Amino acid sequence: MQTKTTTLLVIGGGPGGYVAAIRAAQLGVATTLVEGDTPGGTCLNIGCIPSKALIHAADEFDRVRRATPGAVSSPLGIRAEAASIDLAVTQAWKDGVVAKLTGGVAALLRKAGVQVVRGWARILDGKTVDVDVADGEPLRLQCEHLLLATGSEPMALPQLPFGGKVLSSTEALALAEVPRHLVVVGAGYIGLELGMAWRKLGAEVTIVDVAERVLPGYDEDLGKPVLAALKRLGIVLHLGCTAEGLTADGAGLRVRSRHADEFVLPADKVLVAAGRRPRTAGLQTLQLDMAGRAVQIDSSCRTSMRNVWAIGDVTGEPMLAHRAMAQGEVVAECIAGHKRPFAPLAIPAVCFTDPEVVAVGQTQAQAEQAGIEAIGAVFPFAANGRSLTMEGGEGFVRVVARKDNHLVLGWQAVGAGVSELAAAFSYAIEMGARLEDVGGIIHAHPTLGEAVQEAALRALGRAIHL
Repeated sequence: MQTKTTTLLVIGGGPGGYVAAIRAAQLGVATTLVEGDTPGGTCLNIGCIPSKALIHAADEFDRVRRATPGAVSSPLGIRAEAASIDLAVTQAWKDGVVAKLTGGVAALLRKAGVQVVRGWARILDGKTVDVDVADGEPLRLQCEHLLLATGSEPMALPQLPFGGKVLSSTEALALAEVPRHLVVVGAGYIGLELGMAWRKLGAEVTIVDVAERVLPGYDEDLGKPVLAALKRLGIVLHLGCTAEGLTADGAGLRVRSRHADEFVLPADKVLVAAGRRPRTAGLQTLQLDMAGRAVQIDSSCRTSMRNVWAIGDVTGEPMLAHRAMAQGEVVAECIAGHKRPFAPLAIPAVCFTDPEVVAVGQTQAQAEQAGIEAIGAVFPFAANGRSLTMEGGEGFVRVVARKDNHLVLGWQAVGAGVSELAAAFSYAIEMGARLEDVGGIIHAHPTLGEAVQEAALRALGRAIHL
């Protein structure tokens, strides 16, 4: 077995791992990255990017279908004779987007001088890793610093193990045909995003969740416009219910209601979207301190073992690609000798449902629970010109600020296209903006961003357009 040495060895080529590797190489740190699949990890290959591509295709098809004879007439006066979709072409386009981005990541790694090894790592200790190389002889890598960026994996349910007609989000993104009846177990962001997409593509969709409301991880007011949209689409909801498993003949899903009644839902496919868990298999040899199922880290992403670092989903919630990327930069700079903690004031969370949802920072309730006297204000998109010209008008922007000095603490928004407001929300919090700062900035007209300004002005008691 050949042995090679490196200063930094990164296990996992997802958003966190490849960003850490590139940044470390930029800083002159000899870096090797081990990845068993295509660079980009879950996000680029089987998560964020392909799901958003499928959602976009579903939205486009739904717009055409709503203009065909027999559909509700388009208020824009657009008419189409018929609507059809070739799902094979759609999937090929989606895969092309993924290939372009993953190929770009591979090129960036080469340009930075990162040594990439395609294979599966087996950790012997904090300095030594054996790799089953995909297209060569086994390799032993010895390093000064080890970075764990192994990501996460979908959680199966004991009564609904993955396989056959029971899908994880990975398989749900690669279906060769539109299922007639799709049952989604889970009303969180993954279940709703994919459920809405497949409904727009023509499937009959039913969503089952033990929670009493959709998007239980978000503020309840943010979920209300999404719930209304689900109902408009004809998606059937069974909330406060438990999925018990497939029927004996496999033709349906057994569900138990909050009243202990059991019924059966027809199901060609069942998507289990019950969340994700840190991928920690193979890390046990390091005997690291854990925080539940996740690897425990400090403010600079160090683990309990010297010179062993961890970033991204393997370190627990929030499991977001942009969090992993930011952590990756922190680790690279620390290894290069800089002092840099991972201390964001806020990490944006976006749900790409229809309408979209964004949450950054604290809600008013969270601020008050922390002992901060806060004020808040909402500006509805019904009073925003750009939203109305996009056939929007539903949803709102909400700002939360300290009562004493008007320092902005948080933003929440729900509406068409609000994912693009996440950057502005984050800037305001990270740069210490006050309501007066946001209200005094000239916002382009007509844009959704005007609702951000108006929310700040309303919190100050002087909204113009409401």
